[in-house]
Amino acid sequence: MAREEALGDGLSDQGHRHRQARGEAFVTYPFLRAHHFALSFVTGAALALAAVSPSHAAAKIQHLTSPGGIEAWFVQDATVPLIAMEYSFAGGSAQDPKDKSGVANLVGDLLDEGSGDLDSKTFHERLDRRAIELSFNATRDAFRGSLRMLRDNKDEAFDLLRMALTSPHFDTADVERIRSQVISGLRRETTNPTSLASRKFLEVAFGDHPYGRQTNGNLNSVPTITVADLKDYVGRVLAKDGLKIAVVGDVDPATLGKLLDHTFGSLPAKANLTPVPDVDAAKPPQRAFVTLDVPQTVITFGGPGVKRSDPNFMAAYVVNHILGGGGLSSRLYREVREKRGLAYSVYESLLWMEHSALFTGNTGTRADRAGDTIDAIEKEVRRIAEEGPTQKELDEAKSYLKGSQMLALDTSSKLAQALLQYQQDKLPIDYIEKRNAIVDAVTLDDAKAAAKRLWGEGLLTVVVGRAPQAAAQPVAVPATKSN
Repeated sequence: MAREEALGDGLSDQGHRHRQARGEAFVTYPFLRAHHFALSFVTGAALALAAVSPSHAAAKIQHLTSPGGIEAWFVQDATVPLIAMEYSFAGGSAQDPKDKSGVANLVGDLLDEGSGDLDSKTFHERLDRRAIELSFNATRDAFRGSLRMLRDNKDEAFDLLRMALTSPHFDTADVERIRSQVISGLRRETTNPTSLASRKFLEVAFGDHPYGRQTNGNLNSVPTITVADLKDYVGRVLAKDGLKIAVVGDVDPATLGKLLDHTFGSLPAKANLTPVPDVDAAKPPQRAFVTLDVPQTVITFGGPGVKRSDPNFMAAYVVNHILGGGGLSSRLYREVREKRGLAYSVYESLLWMEHSALFTGNTGTRADRAGDTIDAIEKEVRRIAEEGPTQKELDEAKSYLKGSQMLALDTSSKLAQALLQYQQDKLPIDYIEKRNAIVDAVTLDDAKAAAKRLWGEGLLTVVVGRAPQAAAQPVAVPATKSN
């Protein structure tokens, strides 16, 4: 499965670990971290009911405009007394100053740490008392937020969000507490092979471009971020002209319009964004090695991808599923795990951003088998680039991708996430209705051309683990002391 860019604190997978819904598929998203997660048994029960209700995707999607001109995609659904809202502002971590990566991420962690006339403790108590789920996060191209509540708590929930967006405190004690948590996480990443592989891959793929920096910053940048930097980011990015909203739940259009005006109406009309240039990922083949004394070697691979606006995107999406996105049915899984037993799992994803696109994959293996694993991956990538998929593989992939879409939209939260992503991808409001026909239209020739385009040049490969000569040596066992 493919999805919108997912280059966060670690490169994404597709379908092996589940977090947030994104774009075409509903899979993991490494930097979607809910800084605050207050969800009571009652709300959890409502979500559980939603999961077994008829598909939300069949509901009518409305283009709502509030009295104050705030636009949203909206599905009214009274199946359960729950409202889910997803929203985003254009900008994201690409708006971080070059020498201060991590600003957007820190803003996301701090917006609910006190605002308006409420300090951090009181703000969180208000969320907890009403079982309101509120979270913020930065992707490369957008600053996103989620709000979920029971219908009867909507007024307080939207008002708390309004305060968080328009009058965050950024008190020194809160900033230093959250900063220390971020730095602690960054220190742990210095010994995490997956994190190191992600960082190195971004450097190789994008160099000095903003996409080459980690969203959560680094150990040099995060300590230098000031309260002024945080306030500057909020002032430049959180504005109405870059705002996109998706709402699904038990609320009528008139009431929702008033809530949107109350929440977002006082934000600045125009953002002040720094232009971000388009960039092509580095041309393969290239290979980089990072030495780390760990038992398992991590291999991250990828290369230039296909942007969401590309007319051949769907063909690339389908053939990508065949190579590495289909879980147990993918070619890479069969070749690397089933036939050779080289790794527990291996996956590959299409990732797309506003100004670039990638395909990326990841696996882990024994240090002394890293070379064999890379060879197996490269061989299979080369084979599909040269020969393309078979008609049977294409038919099976299309059947799966059409069926899985409806299953992926079975809750109000998932549908709201998807509708927001469709807006960010500049897709039409009736895309859900058209999607299966677009998948069906992919021909075998289209799939073969997409495979050659994606993988015909080879791979950018990053290997993190013991040096080859060290991996070949047995690990020394400390001598025991005699009494």
